[in-house]
Amino acid sequence: MPHPRDAVPTTDKLHRLDKLFLPGATLAVLLFLAPASLLAQTQVDCKTPQPPTTPVQVDNAESTSKPDAAQLPEANPSRPTITNPAHIPPVGYLQFEQGFLQANGSPSGLDHQFSLNQAIRLSLHPRLMLEFESQPFALTREDATPDAPAASQSDPGDLILGVQGLAIKEVGRIPTIAGAYLQRVRSGTAPDLDIGSFSRSAVILVSGDLGDFHYDSNFSGSEQQQVLLRRAQYGQTLSITHDLFSKALHQKLELTGELWHFSQPLVTATRSGTASPRSNAVGTLWALGYTLRPNVVLDAGLNHGLTSTSTDWQGFAGFTYVFPHRLWPHQDNLPQSLNHRHVHRR
Repeated sequence: MPHPRDAVPTTDKLHRLDKLFLPGATLAVLLFLAPASLLAQTQVDCKTPQPPTTPVQVDNAESTSKPDAAQLPEANPSRPTITNPAHIPPVGYLQFEQGFLQANGSPSGLDHQFSLNQAIRLSLHPRLMLEFESQPFALTREDATPDAPAASQSDPGDLILGVQGLAIKEVGRIPTIAGAYLQRVRSGTAPDLDIGSFSRSAVILVSGDLGDFHYDSNFSGSEQQQVLLRRAQYGQTLSITHDLFSKALHQKLELTGELWHFSQPLVTATRSGTASPRSNAVGTLWALGYTLRPNVVLDAGLNHGLTSTSTDWQGFAGFTYVFPHRLWPHQDNLPQSLNHRHVHRR
């Protein structure tokens, strides 16, 4: 049935209407329409849904805002231990490591040395990683000798480029086994500590888990050079990591203990100056690592030399940071893993 507003009188009827009845008719029509309009409005209001009183969760999966902790890649530090892990960082994420080292008493006539150490690591594939290590600054004070007084100097150290590849991935108690090759691309002028520096090095790396303990071990063969003299150096290291107060701190704090040994083919005297025809550096290291965020790990510790040709004491502190955004998009045909059970060593 048409609405009263749509019923239009014909022309003949309009001519018969008396002008006196027009106002009354208009009033009657308005009185008729008003209740209908109010009723219609009431029905519309009743059917219109009210806005919710509680906020509705919005899906921000496509948002480009800063990723939260659950989306961040986890750092896989190679510092502060001498031992490097066989595991590599997540593919495509740039990992930056910065350390500060204070060493006191070395057989090379070094009284103390403060240095900065950096490493950049980038995994190109789940089984392949590139790394770049440097010592941009070292402030050294050497002991006085009969021929020269004590002197200080500041120098840069070596620049090293390396590649590491995984041969076997960890399954149960079978550890991850990897191989690495390191090449010195620029020789620095900073005095070396007890282990010395190498021109090239090949390393076998082993990492695994035994219960709540995580271990890393390295076996290395390197070439050391002094003017025209070249000698082979061999090293073995073992570090073990365990969580401290894991429930209270949610596995954020870790303690690492390490025992290491390196032959010293170019060291011929002890810290006191006594002749040492066959030298070996042996030491023990203890460090704490704290996961501030999944991609940020802080560390600090001490290293003590156990032989007379080892650096007496070394103190260090630093951090590892993984940039939260990939350098290139994911590849669907490659397995991706952002998270590891052992943050510090996996």
